Amino acid sequence: MRKYRAARRLVVDDRTYIWSFRHKHRDGDVCRDVLNLVLDGVRTRIVFRQGAGRGISCCYAHDGFVATGPGRSLNLNEPGTVRRLVDEATERGLLPGAAELDGWDLFDAVLSRAAAATPATPPGCPPGP
Repeated sequence: MRKYRAARRLVVDDRTYIWSFRHKHRDGDVCRDVLNLVLDGVRTRIVFRQGAGRGISCCYAHDGFVATGPGRSLNLNEPGTVRRLVDEATERGLLPGAAELDGWDLFDAVLSRAAAATPATPPGCPPGP
């Protein structure tokens, strides 16, 4: 079983990102889930802060789970989710760069990318549970 704090590699085109996930608390601040990305020694943090209508792992589910409602969630421990976050931030010109990005600003676009990448249900398939 992989430790969620372990650094992992993600290769996108010809670039290799080192990434990890952390859940953090700071005195006087809300809980937050942080996805750390390092490319060529430059660290970028994508931060999801707990707030109204915005749930993160400490309150609702497993580490790395961020959501805005039923069926609207991301798992920050999944390489596919990390790849979609990297793609979206890159398209917006936010990566590469040393910064702290608000993950909620990317959330809806990443959900759309995930939906587009999910194949449709085959005809005649029974409904799920």
